[in-house]
Amino acid sequence: MVCKKCVVEGRVQGVYYRASAARRAHELGIRGHARNLADGRVEVLACGESDAVQAFVSWLWIGSSASRVTAVATSDAAVDPALPCGFRTA
Repeated sequence: MVCKKCVVEGRVQGVYYRASAARRAHELGIRGHARNLADGRVEVLACGESDAVQAFVSWLWIGSSASRVTAVATSDAAVDPALPCGFRTA
């Protein structure tokens, strides 16, 4: 299992971005979360099999049909064995 923390910039709040990310994460078997940040960005934590996480991180550039992603900053995150199953939005 690998984990990536991503910060997504652009028009990504109020455009169904987090819900679309949750749906895609579920399809790929990704655990983690997507949450709005106060500055208008969205923080995403994605944990799962390496290929699935890579596919999900690539999808973050696409987002929902109404979103306009301008940047995705990605960094490695520690694998937390206590991470709940599923993908949450906040």
